[in-house]
Amino acid sequence: MTRLDAVLAQPTPKLRDVEGNVEKARGVLSRHAGADLVVFPELFLSGYTTRGVDGLSLDLDGPEVGEVARLARENGAAVIFGVPERVSGGVANSAVCVDRTGRVVGSYRKTHLFGDERGAFVAGDELMMVELDGIKTGLLICFDVEFPEVARSLALAGADLLVTISANMDPFGRDHDVFATARALENGLTHLYVNQVGPGEVFTFAGGTMAVSADGERLAQAGPSEGEVEVSLDLSARDEGKPEHLRPNYLEQRRPQLSVRTAGRTGE
Repeated sequence: MTRLDAVLAQPTPKLRDVEGNVEKARGVLSRHAGADLVVFPELFLSGYTTRGVDGLSLDLDGPEVGEVARLARENGAAVIFGVPERVSGGVANSAVCVDRTGRVVGSYRKTHLFGDERGAFVAGDELMMVELDGIKTGLLICFDVEFPEVARSLALAGADLLVTISANMDPFGRDHDVFATARALENGLTHLYVNQVGPGEVFTFAGGTMAVSADGERLAQAGPSEGEVEVSLDLSARDEGKPEHLRPNYLEQRRPQLSVRTAGRTGE
């Protein structure tokens, strides 16, 4: 499968109101029944916070994740959404993926924690791909996208698609606009980037939800307020305006074995 009908949901989650955010998910899924994949932002079920996360933590086999799984099965769509996941040693900032049958197929725990997150969450220690209808989907969360190595590692592992869920705040919207585009272009992979928008507990979130082609072209983008973006993707399609023989394959042409020499030392 190389075609994918995706919905990118850019909401303002209700802070500390898991039930209310499940209802938001219900509305989005019902409005877009028939989509292959629906993506929600970072920490969507709890709203973004680094305060009191122990009291917000959820189990993957708990009723809240279970209800989203039921909605996925009812609407026949895979769903990726952010959760404060209860784990050994604390709480992880996780991207949970449920397939269209309602089965939890993976939970990626954010490996690069930002700011106060380092005192609130347990960092993950591995990257993750999930397979959705044969599409190997590499998962990233917010700050992860600022490190080229994360997306590159997923690409080298065979990812067909990159998905980043985010809670990026003002005034850093432009940063993620650049990073999300670069991660697509440098790896030759379509990239779905989904962010929160509007006021939160401490920050105002920058929105900027987008779909970027493997050639770095903007396929779709959300406006400056809450809403959803529908995008139909052909993961095998490339820009016909860019001649194939001139299109760099960065994965094949990179030279990771190069060393660094400091010139000008005494005796050289």
